[in-house]
This record gives sequence, structure tokens and C-alpha cells, in this order.
Amino acid sequence: MSSQQHSLQPFNTFNLDVSAQNIVIATTAEALSAAWQESQRQQRPALLIGEGSNILFLKDFNGTAIVNRIKGITVKESAEAWHLHVGAGENWHQLVQYTLENALPGLENMAMIPGCTGSAPIQNIGAYGVELKNVCEYVDILHLSDGQVSRLSAQDCQFGYRDSIFKHQYQCGYAIIAVGLILQKQWSPVITYGDLSRLSSATVTPQQIFDSVCAMRSSKLPNPAETGNAGSFFKNPVIAAEQAAAIAADWPDMPRYPQADGSVKLAAGWLIDRCDLKGYTVGGAAVHQHQALVLINKDRATSDDIVALAHEVRQRVGQKFNVWLEPEVRFIGAEGEQDAVGVIA
Repeated sequence: MSSQQHSLQPFNTFNLDVSAQNIVIATTAEALSAAWQESQRQQRPALLIGEGSNILFLKDFNGTAIVNRIKGITVKESAEAWHLHVGAGENWHQLVQYTLENALPGLENMAMIPGCTGSAPIQNIGAYGVELKNVCEYVDILHLSDGQVSRLSAQDCQFGYRDSIFKHQYQCGYAIIAVGLILQKQWSPVITYGDLSRLSSATVTPQQIFDSVCAMRSSKLPNPAETGNAGSFFKNPVIAAEQAAAIAADWPDMPRYPQADGSVKLAAGWLIDRCDLKGYTVGGAAVHQHQALVLINKDRATSDDIVALAHEVRQRVGQKFNVWLEPEVRFIGAEGEQDAVGVIA
């Protein structure tokens, strides 16, 4: 059992009962840097976390968990756009609400994505046809070893599908402390996905899109405050057009989204659903009854339960469709991040 003062339960939305040897809540870049440098001096691992909405702890963490709570939102205006500078510790959904309340549209499609703003560039978060890269102007990163701050342009961030330079070159020894967003004054709605396609592009308002997105997400996705989960557990797979066409020949109703490079993105939730896995349980973990892409902590699940369930889901989908799902969630072991595919393969 985790000791109460070092419990990571409040800092992971799977609500797993895990602990860290030390937890530091950092509200400034200086505090982040100091905590990281202290862990280096002690030769202990350090883990940076926001709200823990995209993390699966495999074991108790054998080091210091540094919780980024750098706050603040400032808005500047140019002729064509509004420019927001947002602290990494700001809650993402509350930021979306803030922009709409202040007549700054552009983020409404990404309402209710859990987590902190600083985590958004790492995953290049996205929903309902809009990704962070569409609105990102820059990202400020802290070099933890010396406290220096660098600004990366959106292009420097090398955004891809649920991917960025922050998962690669800047994964270790750096922390995101702020995100710059650019919201164009010439707003145009994105209503191509889900129930949004029922809205009229001629009359729709940003608030209506926000409300519709919130309604869709609430109907499908469990609230982490009530049922432990980390949102979409698997990435939507991107496969060759030939393979997608072969699967579609047998499954003509399969959702598929052609990509600019000629590949095709599939809906992982649909694939899992076609394997009749909704509601499937392993120990205290389960595939969510309404959204197969979400794995939940149904009844005091352990991390081993969730890993075993993810393995089973990956195997069933792989055997049926020859499409091998990869976790979107980060897997954290006792010493730090582990290869998620390797863990569940």
C-alpha cells in the first residue's frame, strides 16, 4: 500500500493505488528545475506529470514525481488573430471554457479532453477534426539541468498523429512550462465528425460546437472522477491503403479516414467493438460498455489487470484484422517510462 503523503492516487486518473518515494508540487519553472536537479544529485529517477490523465503506473515509482502546476493565461491581439500564452499547469478543458467565455473561438472541438495544457503538445491532442498543431504557435521548454528556457515554433515541434518532438528528442531532461496558441479572428467551424455534421455551417456558433462535443463525450466516455480511466487507451491505427481496402471488402461499414500521405486511419474503437469486447473484464479492469476504446478501473483494478486486459484486446484485434493496436497511454515503471507495446505484446 502507498503511504498517504506519497500516494500517486490523486495524480493518475486510472485511480490506481500506487506511490512515489517523493512528490513535489511545482508552481514555477525554478521549482521544477530544483526538484529535478535534487533527484539527479540523489541519483534517483524523476517523473514529470500534469494531471496523470495519460499515464498507467505499472508499479510504485522509485523516485520523485514532479507535478507541474505552473498557471497563468495572457492574451494579446494582432490584426488577424488572438495570441494566448498559457501556463503548462492550466487545466485544458477549463482553458477551452475560458476562450469561449472571452469570445476567442477555435478550441471548441477539443472540449473535455482531460489533462493539463502542458501535456497537449506532447500528444498533439485532437478531437473531432481539430488537432493542437492547428492552433499551436510555440512551446516554451525548460532545460531542467540548468534552468534555461527555449521557445520552439510549432514547426520545430514536429507534430504528427499523437506524436511530437517531446516524445523523442525532448523527452528526457526537459519540461514544457508554457504553450502559445494562435486563434484566428476569421473563425471557420469544423463540423465534419460525429454529430457535428448535423449542424449547419452557415449558422453554427462556437458555443453550439462546444455543447455538442461535450454532449458526445459525456454520453460515450466515463468521468475519471467516478470511474478510473485514461481516456482513449489505444491510438487509432494508420495502415496502408491496400490493407484498409482488403478489410473493408469484408467489413463495408468500417470507418476509414484517408490521410494526406495515402495511408488510411482506422477507428480503434470500432475494431475492438467488432471483436465483441465491450464489457470484457480481466480482474478489476474492463473494456468500457459504451466506448470500446476506453479501458476502465471497474473494481479496484491493479495495473497488472489493466496490462492483461490491454494484451487481450491487442491480440483479439490483431488475430481478427491483422491490425496491431498500440497504446496511446504512457506506461510508467518503477524507474521511468517503458515501451508500452513491449509491455502488452
